[in-house]
Amino acid sequence: MKTIFLLLFLFSFIHITNAQEASFRRVPRQISLETGYKNIFSTTFDNNASHGGGFMIDYAWKLSGFSNNKAAYISVPLGYWNMNADGSGNENMKIISYGWTVKHELAKNRKMIPFAGYSLLLNQLSINNTDGKVFGHQTKFDLGADFYLESKIIPFIKVEYSSARFPALNDAKGNKMHTWEFKMGVRFNSKQSD
Repeated sequence: MKTIFLLLFLFSFIHITNAQEASFRRVPRQISLETGYKNIFSTTFDNNASHGGGFMIDYAWKLSGFSNNKAAYISVPLGYWNMNADGSGNENMKIISYGWTVKHELAKNRKMIPFAGYSLLLNQLSINNTDGKVFGHQTKFDLGADFYLESKIIPFIKVEYSSARFPALNDAKGNKMHTWEFKMGVRFNSKQSD
């Protein structure tokens, strides 16, 4: 009896999956590569490393904008930053970031499309000549513009503000960091499948 029930379940599942698959379309995807400058303008860390550069790769799925509306994307970014020490007595810092980003285009059908974004990221921060790493949460807001040229490559620029908190044991406040970033990069769009 169990075998018959299992076979009926599998047959029904395969039938439903095939029926649904015919009505699904793959959403367009967008891959972004970006690089830029980061400034830590406020921090409670004892180590000062306020200027640096880095890069990020971002894989996005289009959520809206299919019927000639303004588009929105959700993405998974992965980035690396190297922050330079501010003089003697300080050490370089490295930050790895990953998480979720939402980007909303603020116009449509233009050569230059402004956008606004919001990110929730996890950070892994390490300081040279210091054992261990610390993990923190980062909230980021950005404004920028995509430049749609006669090419499959879409250049963009953006400015970002972020606030990050790094909890610590036996310290209710932890450490905080406020940054701004200026970035530029390129996006690659996939074609929507029929």
